[in-house]
Amino acid sequence: MRLAADRVRVRVPATSANLGPGYDAMGLALALYDEVEVTTTASSDVVVEVAGECAGQLPSGDRHLVAATILDTMDEVGVSRTGLRLRCTNVVPHGRGLGSSAAAVVAGILAVRGLIAEPDALDDARVLALATRREGHPDNAAPAVFGGLTLAWLPGPHAVQLQLHESVRPVVAVPPTRLATATARKVLPARVPHADAAFQLSRAALLVEALGRHPELLFEATVDRLHQEQRRAVMPDSLALVDALRRLGVPAVVSGAGPTVLAFGVEGRLDARAAMHEVFGGVLGGWRILAPEVDRSGGTVERF
Repeated sequence: MRLAADRVRVRVPATSANLGPGYDAMGLALALYDEVEVTTTASSDVVVEVAGECAGQLPSGDRHLVAATILDTMDEVGVSRTGLRLRCTNVVPHGRGLGSSAAAVVAGILAVRGLIAEPDALDDARVLALATRREGHPDNAAPAVFGGLTLAWLPGPHAVQLQLHESVRPVVAVPPTRLATATARKVLPARVPHADAAFQLSRAALLVEALGRHPELLFEATVDRLHQEQRRAVMPDSLALVDALRRLGVPAVVSGAGPTVLAFGVEGRLDARAAMHEVFGGVLGGWRILAPEVDRSGGTVERF
């Protein structure tokens, strides 16, 4: 395998995983994008410049997640490692349950796709496999690769795109504090009652139908018994917001491992953004309310 380009630009969307009962399986791509410009160099140096989210807080060399992923993917496809210069413009919030690490990993893999002479060697299925190997599970990687609403599963990994009703409008409330995914996973019990497992299966199936064809069912379809309440101790403000929104009839859930809250509005029927402002009463306290469109294309790469 050889390099056919020395400069590429990659764009990858934020993602929200779980969507309530779709734990470690369902994900949604949101139109908030990290962009990375990658240039190969003749030296062996790896230089990373970061603007936007976490500027000045991330590694500037080969320990940066995008750079490390590029180098590992070069090894994977049999390309000799080169020096790298990266310019990262981060928009996806870090440590908030919006798929920032999946975006970085997918960006690194797609960058190599754009650089090599045979991009088909990194088709979408292989990109998903490599991203899942690094991430550990495919729920964020799948929508980052494919866009839209996805269902992913192991072993594989495999993923399919699901129908998303045109009236569904996601809104996110992003808190000022971060939460490590490892911390959020650590508080989950190793076993769950059979009744809760059966309940979760029914709601996950209903969620597919609600998001695809019957958004009027979203409130019932977003009830979770597997992971949200169990995490209340590590994200009390997020769960309090979920509770307050649901008292208003808004389908609200924790986004991924949190602490961001995701709510589903329905055009012409339910304004989730207005409901969030009502709950906050005009005092956001460092929270940001965003209403991104759904990204339909997933990660992209171009040579320039």
